[in-house]
Amino acid sequence: MKVRFLDKCNAIYGVAVTILVTILGPYWYIFAGYLLFNVLDWLTGWYKARKLGRESSKTGLKGILKKLGYWVIILVAFLMPKLFIGLGHDLLGINLDFLLLLGWFTLACLLVNEIRSILENLVECGYNVPAFLIKGLAVTEKLINAETENMNGVDDEKE
Repeated sequence: MKVRFLDKCNAIYGVAVTILVTILGPYWYIFAGYLLFNVLDWLTGWYKARKLGRESSKTGLKGILKKLGYWVIILVAFLMPKLFIGLGHDLLGINLDFLLLLGWFTLACLLVNEIRSILENLVECGYNVPAFLIKGLAVTEKLINAETENMNGVDDEKE
């Protein structure tokens, strides 16, 4: 009986991973991690609101819609480069594979944002979050923002 249960679990896990790899590619686990952070952020935000007496269905729904909006941003950030890569390959004869970095950069920025939000919620709920986590994420966010500003500055200078 235990063997059948384990066989079923392995089969279900195998099917799930196969579907995820087919849809999201070999790095599906990064997207799964982001989804997990979405859920944890929503749960810690709900817990914080409940603890502070500011719980509301409207605010919870806004949070969920905001998370869905982030997934749309990720979709656009990965779909747009795919379209331009196809355009470059088929019509222009140029290799534009580097544009996929836009999607990964977007996902990295949103991951840092989610993790910081989770930690901020926990701090506001009274948990002692190690300072190195908060400072490390703050430094990471500053570096990402600085790089983004540098890119904007280069574009502004060209005009």
